[in-house]
Parts: sequence; C-alpha cells; structure tokens
Amino acid sequence: MTSKNLIKPYGDTMNDGVMQLAFTLPVENSARAKKAAEVYLTKLNLVDVAISSAKKLTDGFTYFVAFARAIPTLNYDEIEATEVQIKEMNFYQINALIKEKINRKLVIIGATIGTDAHTVGIDAIMNMKGYNMDYGLERYPEIEAYNLGSQVPPETLIKAALDYKADAILISQTVTQKDAHIRNFTEFIEMLEAEKLRNRFIIIAGGPRINNDLAIELGFDAGFGPGTLPSHVASYVANKMVERKGAQS
Repeated sequence: MTSKNLIKPYGDTMNDGVMQLAFTLPVENSARAKKAAEVYLTKLNLVDVAISSAKKLTDGFTYFVAFARAIPTLNYDEIEATEVQIKEMNFYQINALIKEKINRKLVIIGATIGTDAHTVGIDAIMNMKGYNMDYGLERYPEIEAYNLGSQVPPETLIKAALDYKADAILISQTVTQKDAHIRNFTEFIEMLEAEKLRNRFIIIAGGPRINNDLAIELGFDAGFGPGTLPSHVASYVANKMVERKGAQS
C-alpha cells in the first residue's frame, strides 16, 4: 500500500489551505488593478481570494499582498530532498578537531563572484564577528580565512585560492535575477574543471536561493542557504578534510 501523508497550507485550522502571497503586477494602483490581482490568483486555482494590501512601487507597478485558500493536497511521503550532512560542533570542538586531526591550520577563501556586489552572506560566515552569536571563520585560531569581498572575477578567485594554498573555497551569490547566480556558479566550476583543479578544493555555494540539491547539481561539494551559521560551514569543512586525509592514508 502506498503511504499517504497528505498535507496542505495551514492558516487558522489544520488543512484549511490558507496562504499569504506577495507579488507585483505591472499596472498602476487602482480598483481595476486590485481586481486584476484577484482574478490572476483565481487562475492559479486559489479560492476565497482577498487582496489585503496594494501599494504603488513606482509608475506602472503595484505591489500586492493577498490571502487565499489552496485546494490541492500534497503527499509529503513522496517528497525527496537532501541536506548537507554536518556533524555539528561548536567553536572549541572545531578548533580541537583541526589541531588534532589535520595538524595544521585550514585555509578557507571566500568571495562573491561576478557582478554581485552583495557581501552580507559571505561576511556573516567569514568576518570575525560572525552571525547570530556564532563566531566567523576569521575568529578561529586553527583557520586562516581570507574574504576577498564582492564582484570578484572567477579567475581571480581561483588564482587567489592557489596562491593561498586554500583547502576550501566559499562562493556567495545574492543576486538571482534571470538566474544570474546559476550562470556565475556554473562558470566558476567550468573554469576549475578546465584547469583540472576541481578536486583540489572543497567548493561550497551559498546564498538565499541555494540549497544542497542545486549546489550538487551544479558541481559543488555542498550548498548552504538561509540560516546557515559560520560553525555549520567550519564543521563541514573540518570533517571533510579529516575524511580526505583518512582516504589518503
């Protein structure tokens, strides 16, 4: 018998299907625009649509917030996705592992590549102050961390990784319009492969639209999305390096 763990969105009552949606339409804010937003949502097979907010963004564009009720249910047992396998450790445990098992400092280099000027993601992981009371990689005495910042060409990052003799490369992408992050990630991996350097480094992708499945598909070792802490990345890299050292023994 096929397992069926049926789920649907939850609002006030279990399985009531209530959803909150936010979107922009290329129209001036007006009663007609609100009606258009409502009709559009009904074309998505949503019912009981209510436009709760309509705000002009700029000439010819209106931002809507709406509530509606979804009809379909989803069999959760059929959903498959992967997560980065991390043996989570704290700051002190990670440093102890590196010191005892690697016998040298790990070298980790990071950057935002392409034309992406956003550094909030890579800074949260690498800068000494870290994120959410979790120390950044620059704070680890057993890690040499180099943050190259934003808008770094892929070839520059690869050269720096070789010059610093990096063990791991962290790449962040925040800008995702027209799948710019996919193109940049792909270009970087293709450059590494062309230079026969892909297996030289642990390569990690990060950003608001990144998950582990996508990162693996693009050729990375792992992908970290929203909510990632510096210790998650440090734990992953440290344990991966221990695995590699064991495989080479």
